[in-house]
Amino acid sequence: MGITKRELVARVAERAALTQAQTQDIVQLTLEAICEAIVSEERLELRNFGVFEVKDRAARKARDPRTGETMDVPARRVVTFRASASLLGQIE
Repeated sequence: MGITKRELVARVAERAALTQAQTQDIVQLTLEAICEAIVSEERLELRNFGVFEVKDRAARKARDPRTGETMDVPARRVVTFRASASLLGQIE
């Protein structure tokens, strides 16, 4: 199971010696700033963490797994994340 926003706030508050209320505000403002950057800039690079980008996904054919029927999936824009080499190095 993953970490929740509440758990993230608790971890950051402990490390930064701030109250959870102060940390909650900081985390929320950070997330809002990330969302705004992705929407307007279409690319957000956070050194030693990774890159968020908006990319165009082409239209394609897909198959409904229940019926086997072929269907058209329209083109759309998606947000992608590519982890930095330093982050990937910490995972391994």
